[in-house]
Amino acid sequence: MSTPAATDPRLLAEVATRRTFAIISHPDAGKTTLTEKLLLYAGAVHEAGAVASRRQARAATSDWMELERQRGISISSTVLHFSYGAWHFNLLDTPGHADFSEDTYRTLCAADAAVMVLDMAKGLEPQTLKLFRVCRDRGLPIVTFVNKCDRPGLAPLQLLDEITDRIGLEPVPVTWPVADGPDFAGIVDRAAGELVRFDRTAHGATVGDEHRVPLEKAEPEGCPQDRWDAALEELELLDIEERHLDREAFLAGRQTPVFFGSALANFGVRLLLEGFAQLAPAPAAQPVSEPAGAPPRPVADPFSGLVFKVQANMDPRHRDRIAFLRVNSGRFSRGMTATLARTGRSYQLKYAHQLFAADRETVDDAVPGDIVGVVNATGLQVGDTLYAGPRVAFPPIPTFAPEQFANVRNRDTNRYKQFRAGLAQLDEEGVVHVLRRPDFGDQQPILAGVGRLQFEVAQHRMANEFGCEITMEPAPWQLARGVSAAAADRLRGQRGTVVVRDRHGDHLLLCRDEHTLRWAAQDHPDITFTELGITRDTSP
Repeated sequence: MSTPAATDPRLLAEVATRRTFAIISHPDAGKTTLTEKLLLYAGAVHEAGAVASRRQARAATSDWMELERQRGISISSTVLHFSYGAWHFNLLDTPGHADFSEDTYRTLCAADAAVMVLDMAKGLEPQTLKLFRVCRDRGLPIVTFVNKCDRPGLAPLQLLDEITDRIGLEPVPVTWPVADGPDFAGIVDRAAGELVRFDRTAHGATVGDEHRVPLEKAEPEGCPQDRWDAALEELELLDIEERHLDREAFLAGRQTPVFFGSALANFGVRLLLEGFAQLAPAPAAQPVSEPAGAPPRPVADPFSGLVFKVQANMDPRHRDRIAFLRVNSGRFSRGMTATLARTGRSYQLKYAHQLFAADRETVDDAVPGDIVGVVNATGLQVGDTLYAGPRVAFPPIPTFAPEQFANVRNRDTNRYKQFRAGLAQLDEEGVVHVLRRPDFGDQQPILAGVGRLQFEVAQHRMANEFGCEITMEPAPWQLARGVSAAAADRLRGQRGTVVVRDRHGDHLLLCRDEHTLRWAAQDHPDITFTELGITRDTSP
């Protein structure tokens, strides 16, 4: 059992230094590159492996999966723990691709804040807007980083107006760019009243020097005079409008601090890192679903944690299975015994690691906000609560309603065991959902997911991690509804549908389209057709 945190005077001081956050963006806005540069400035890596530098055979630290390195995109959430000054960061790196929205959603359930990355030339893009809405629904405060200022882009004031008009936040510039593209002359630290210029390094792989000078003494130094004057006028306008940062308004989701820079060139990254550390919230009390009506669980209560992700084969040599656990209260101690809320049984946390993408090291203790990798986590599922002391359960993490379906077959009947084991593992992780028809069982299961890229990842991992080649064919189904076991028997043979079961044993009715669902409802008016999980936001 965990010792109540009230007897541990160091706990609250340690929690105050934690910053647990995610980075959200549209694909290609620079999320992975910014992740690498935050690690670079924190000293967690000595040379950044930005996506743009892969021709030098360096891969991004956060992209640990082979398929990520091949494609140059993030397709699985990872955790990166690093320190900077007095602060300790848990960075939850999420996929940017829309097909992995469910993985991103689960990961955001473990974050206390988010950095929203915008491409200066494109502003708010569709996937950014969708992820913003998830953050808003989760109540996460958002810091905005406008990236690629050293390339031609939109006017900074236009970007501020777009943030106001499209997402309803009041943008408050903490820094401000002087020109853009080839005329870029540096970034103004508004609070200090200084112009910060940056030395470039080869491919931005190492930290360059920064040079500060009071703004009133700064010279254009190659920046066209008209653009220099325009930047000064914009700063005067901001001062007249009195756009001042109110931290309480930021934490309440009414304001977003805005930083400008270039992640690839390392411009403004340190300003963002230090500014975020000072502004972002420390871990706080978390809402609970059990006991019913109970107040949020304070960080000083006995240990509790939420499993928000399960990942197999991060170390293919050991075929391990890691449950990503966010500590919500109390102190985690390696070897401690906790209770699994779902079963009421004791669970010994013998093997725990602190994670840095695919790298890991044994962790002896952790405090609220920290992410712990529970190794060989047999029996743990996404959404599980572990606790010590008084019973508690955190709200479940909903799944997404499937939108794509595919029939899957094992190409080598001699590897049937690997076929079953691989699909079961991917199903538990949530990479895809595996559905089985009563008449076929495991012979011809159906994969369900949000996007086609999920199926490609499943196929790749089945071959490379489980040694099982599979073929997939598009299935005709477009939507799924939950039905009771009794209703499932009556619906067998219903036109344009098929009855399947998921890994929990629940019955689902797959329909070709809305028409076949409507026909089923008309033919069986007494049957309830339940929508599954949450619907992915597909609005522009």
